Amino acid sequence: MSQFFQIHPDNPQPRLVKQAVDMIRSGAVIVYPTDSGYALGCHLDDKKAFDRIRSIRQLSEKHHFTLVCRDLSELGTYAKVGNTAYRLLKSVTPGPYTFVLPATREVPRRLQQPKRKTIGLRVPANPIARALLGELGEPMVSTTLILPGQEIPESDPEDIRDRLEHAVDLIIDGGYGGLEPTTVVAFEDDTPEILRHGLGDPAPFEI
Repeated sequence: MSQFFQIHPDNPQPRLVKQAVDMIRSGAVIVYPTDSGYALGCHLDDKKAFDRIRSIRQLSEKHHFTLVCRDLSELGTYAKVGNTAYRLLKSVTPGPYTFVLPATREVPRRLQQPKRKTIGLRVPANPIARALLGELGEPMVSTTLILPGQEIPESDPEDIRDRLEHAVDLIIDGGYGGLEPTTVVAFEDDTPEILRHGLGDPAPFEI
């Protein structure tokens, strides 16, 4: 049976944030809100928790997972970021974007796109997500909470609780979530390519 924390969407309670992060460090799989909807998350180095997320969503090995970062200072550790890419990222983060970049050796192989050796990275603006990442002090592995057979993300915390209370360790209720995914931008040779139009304004990358 999972735990269920109601965390204020604008002013997250530090005590609950710390408890959630302690659970992540101990191997928990969590449901948490981002600026584009609810997501599943776990610790970067926890393969068992990672495999549980893959099982919950019934994902193939080709699925792209994302590293969710607290700010751009962490990007250089996990991705190779050129000058043009960095300036563009800096202009729109935090925000509802996912960036596909060449991965560094710091990224576990299971998280990389196998053929192209890339990784998805994002810096969310959601206060709860930012509080979790700030307390954790490192990125979290994440994927949008779209359950098998569904085409849109889960948005009602109570519905999520009904469906996943025996599959995850913690569900964070931060209010109703959005249904529109992030805008996805890939950088190859430091040139942006919009792979998916979503919540984030694509205009800065239409060059």
